[in-house]
Amino acid sequence: MCNDSNSRSKCNCIAEILKVINILQNEVCPGDTCLETCTRAFFGPSSAVDFNTRPVTLYTCNGTPLTMPVSNTPGEATTSNIFRVEKIDECCATLRVLTYDAGTNTYTATNSFFTVNTDCLCSIKCLGDTFVEGV
Repeated sequence: MCNDSNSRSKCNCIAEILKVINILQNEVCPGDTCLETCTRAFFGPSSAVDFNTRPVTLYTCNGTPLTMPVSNTPGEATTSNIFRVEKIDECCATLRVLTYDAGTNTYTATNSFFTVNTDCLCSIKCLGDTFVEGV
């Protein structure tokens, strides 16, 4: 459960999913055919597609989507709830904020990063695999 100090010895399933996504993003390699889940072993609709990112949206334990500023500028008002896994260290995930342009159906990497304790997350939604330039 969230913020339950008795459960700190073991990461939650969100951390495990983020670890898999991070491995896949770092070693984009073909795998077996899996269901269309967050942990499928290849990117895109087939292993032949050249994608490098599995964008995710994360939700806190009260059901609220996690949102972060798209830049490191103090007072930044523009936020996004779409992220790319950059690093996992036990129960801490370092994520990059992505922006999405519905007109071109593209994601853009920002230089905004943050670290989240995965024990404070309760659900994850994986978005369609994509290529993000500059990551």
